[in-house]
Amino acid sequence: MSASPASHAAPRKLRVLLVEDELLVAMMLEDMLDQLGHAVAASVPTLDAALAAISEGGFDCAILDLNLTTDTSLPAAEALQARRIPFAFASGYGALDFGDRFGEVPALPKPYAVADVAQLLERLANG
Repeated sequence: MSASPASHAAPRKLRVLLVEDELLVAMMLEDMLDQLGHAVAASVPTLDAALAAISEGGFDCAILDLNLTTDTSLPAAEALQARRIPFAFASGYGALDFGDRFGEVPALPKPYAVADVAQLLERLANG
């Protein structure tokens, strides 16, 4: 029996850092990641907790809710960029435009759809 071609290989299981201040939204996204065969390395609701989780590491990529209760996740995005860890912004406010600052960073629109999350994770996994 010959080995399967690389194109049929199972996708890599990713450990994902979630930064989301709405508990129900975080739980829904956690369920989607589980359905897709990925793991939640940490799920945090605040910028301070996000920065601490980034400092600790232990994840492959991150999904950052852009607008947190009293902050934005931009400092977390900068910390991820400095560590060259792929990430995406999540937002319910339509198209995001950061110019050159985060120009190549993908966005995940809210409300989430499993297919969109799957495509996003594939993009993050492949750089």
